[in-house]
Amino acid sequence: MTARLQSLATYVPRWGDDRQRVAGPDEDAITMAVAAGRAAIATAAGPVDRVVLVTRDLPTLEGSAEAVLIAGLDLGTDVLATIVVGGAPTALDLAASSEPGTLVVAVDVTGAAGAAAVVLGGVDGATLEPLSRAERSLPVLVRDSQGAVFDYADPRLLRVRGLGAAMTALALSTKPIVVAGVSAKDAAGYVEGKPSPLPTTGASSALFALAAAIDAETPGTVVATEQGTASAVSLTTGHTARSTHCPVPRSLPRRRSVADAEVKISLPAYERAFDGKVRLAAGKCSECGNLDLPQRYRCSQCGAEASSALAPLPRDATVYTAVSVHVPVPGLLTPYDLAIVDLGDSGVRLLAPVTDADPGSTAIGDCGNVVLRRIAVRAGVPDYGYAFVPEEAAR
Repeated sequence: MTARLQSLATYVPRWGDDRQRVAGPDEDAITMAVAAGRAAIATAAGPVDRVVLVTRDLPTLEGSAEAVLIAGLDLGTDVLATIVVGGAPTALDLAASSEPGTLVVAVDVTGAAGAAAVVLGGVDGATLEPLSRAERSLPVLVRDSQGAVFDYADPRLLRVRGLGAAMTALALSTKPIVVAGVSAKDAAGYVEGKPSPLPTTGASSALFALAAAIDAETPGTVVATEQGTASAVSLTTGHTARSTHCPVPRSLPRRRSVADAEVKISLPAYERAFDGKVRLAAGKCSECGNLDLPQRYRCSQCGAEASSALAPLPRDATVYTAVSVHVPVPGLLTPYDLAIVDLGDSGVRLLAPVTDADPGSTAIGDCGNVVLRRIAVRAGVPDYGYAFVPEEAAR
């Protein structure tokens, strides 16, 4: 089977340095998957009818993550979403074997953070063809049923019995152009030329490797490895649409938290507001067309109690007013900025936290965009909503 890549998007958080990016306090696997996935969908020529997320950093183990993913991507509720626990070989296999119309997203949160997404299909994009796979057991890093992690990491063991034995088992006829899942230093002895470092070494590194090869217009064999397992595909380059989010790195601001009673969550209220919050949609009055965010039972403009439908809102935003909060709040890191922003030309204003920027740096008139973020975790439930990213921070 040969898979064709319509579009490929990569995302790295702002925080960290040139060697490694780290997830912000309001980022998790779902928010980064949405960021990369929306960028890939925006540049794809065809529709998406299935989503597969590959990660080892799930925010929740039971339910809801798929619904947030689909809503954040602004896809229909009939789109099938699947979450797969896996690393770089799994992500590469799915990119090379999924049907056209599938969005494959891979995310890493722990350690070097990043996300990448690819939409399959089209007529002239790069192609992937599976070559071989080595399925071996080397459980160096394991997690038990209680979530405790056991790391038996031994660098020499991983090089010799992990990467080395896996590459031998693949039995490739030529050297690969890139090996994902390991550091550039460890990959150096197995690839053609001098390998460039990839932003991550987990699940997303497989798609970052494809992006690097496509950007360099270098066809050849791509390998992804994790502990004792490895997968190899043949890449031919083509006109794959590319999108990259790689802002200038910054160190995380110093903030403090307060140890206090946990803020509870009302699940009925969470459920009622879910679509409006995660899809960023307002209730549109069927009588006068007024937009209310959040959706209301009674129109705030004409008072009609007729049913209203959700209407998508623009994501470009301008700061109407802003304030810095220094009072410690349970569950939040302080200080932080809050802003009321005008959403495009919709006439709707949104109260949102400011993200990817230093506290106190937000000013009236600043332009930017609103993005899905994890606003808080209440009673163990990730509560998602929208945050404002200033244009300067996005660059």
